[in-house]
Amino acid sequence: MDRTAIKTKAVIYARVSSAAQVAKGHGAESQAVRCSEFARMKGYTVVRTFEDKAVSGSLVERPGMKMLLAYLHQHRKENIRVLIDDISRLARGLEAHLTLRAAIAKAGGVLESPSIEFGEDSDSQLIEHLLASVSAHARVKNAEQVRNRQEARIRQGYWPFFAPTGLRFENLEGHGKVMVRDEPLASIMQEGMEGYASGRFQSQAEVARFFESQPDFPKTRHGTVTIETVNRIFNRVIYAGMIERPEWGVSLRKGKHEGLIDFATFEKIHARLKGRSYAAARPDISADFPLRGCVSCADCERPLTANWSRSKTGDKHPYYMCFNRDCQSYRKSIRRVEIEGAFDKLLDGMEPSPSMLRIFRAMFTDAWEMQRQQAQQTASAFKRAVTKADEEIARLLERIVSSTSSETVIVAYEKRIAQLEREKLVLSERHSNAGKPLRPFGEMFELANAFLSKPSNLWKSDRIEDKQTVIRLVFADRITYARNQGFRTPKTSPIFKALEAMKTGNYRMAETPSATKDPPRPP
Repeated sequence: MDRTAIKTKAVIYARVSSAAQVAKGHGAESQAVRCSEFARMKGYTVVRTFEDKAVSGSLVERPGMKMLLAYLHQHRKENIRVLIDDISRLARGLEAHLTLRAAIAKAGGVLESPSIEFGEDSDSQLIEHLLASVSAHARVKNAEQVRNRQEARIRQGYWPFFAPTGLRFENLEGHGKVMVRDEPLASIMQEGMEGYASGRFQSQAEVARFFESQPDFPKTRHGTVTIETVNRIFNRVIYAGMIERPEWGVSLRKGKHEGLIDFATFEKIHARLKGRSYAAARPDISADFPLRGCVSCADCERPLTANWSRSKTGDKHPYYMCFNRDCQSYRKSIRRVEIEGAFDKLLDGMEPSPSMLRIFRAMFTDAWEMQRQQAQQTASAFKRAVTKADEEIARLLERIVSSTSSETVIVAYEKRIAQLEREKLVLSERHSNAGKPLRPFGEMFELANAFLSKPSNLWKSDRIEDKQTVIRLVFADRITYARNQGFRTPKTSPIFKALEAMKTGNYRMAETPSATKDPPRPP
């Protein structure tokens, strides 16, 4: 071996296209080892190694390649060898290969590999171009095979991509990787979505603030949850246990995974998103002032605001007040302990007597039994509705095949079919759930009884969401407070109005539909 060869410098270039290979530490290291052995046999001295990790071979612009070319420019007089393990490591496309090959030569580098001998004669170039084209074909073919496998999995109801927040993959015998709930995050997201669907949260901002209050929910570096995050969660049908991929022609269908909510709840969320808009929840509505926005001034009927006021001694004191300039009570403060103390007494006064609760339990039991008896009829109604939707879909498909050649009409038919398929999913889900209570009678009654017998218990919670829930469940509108007088008679919710009617004896059982009549028509 002559002394000139010993002094020849070489650099190694390694590229790994798969993120999985990067995570496992495979690929780049083995390429470097093979190139180092090739350099030893040639008598080269390896001075640097450049890597591109998780970078497609079809790309020319790569961080590692840029650093390599910059290094070659700095040492262009040294005739440095650029070693690659295989031609596919440089590029997986003829155009990208030729571009990088020319860039390396222009920077003063000489490309070499233990797998192929690069030459400037026509035969060597032909072989090199053929290998680059074969590498490009392998890349495209591999992408097609991956896409075909993914499409097949989606059509079967499985999600082949990354699991979204709140779900994770678990190997299930006979199914492969199937998404399951990722607790406690799944339950947090479920509560937020169901809360918005039911009206517990009036806006997406309130949902965002609820998520912020949960330590396990991922947040921005500022410790917040954005409206965009909430909107993204609301718009992912995968959380309703469904799968779709419209760009691949895969229509909406039931997935093999368990959703965080049911599809009917998902549709309620979207009905609310498309309906009336609500003012965003104020960031200053906190546990410090739970009645803020829920209590009106008796003089002007505007909602009271609240703030901390600093005294001459520097101490801070909490107050509620009216900020309506046209009101005679403008900026006349009400001590927090005074108004919230009066509210506590108002709640205590709404606690029903034991005898009323016994009547309520009897009525609840009767209603539960009637609902149970009607459940089977309701399930049958849903089943008939599903059959009717199937028949209409079949008729529309027949019309598309045999009755028209108009693109406009075909598009209209296809749109109607998609709508019917969506409605059918809701109906099928309701049919399967009809007559199946989410919880046993005893548990459901005890939950309702615990709240109705003493709503002040939930009000004493440290969570602002619980306090707001009490206000929404007990009162039908804002309650009015008069300075130096207290709360005026509030307008209560239907359930508490019913309890008040029982107290005065002004009540009767509602007549129920005859069992011979048709069951209620499913929505």
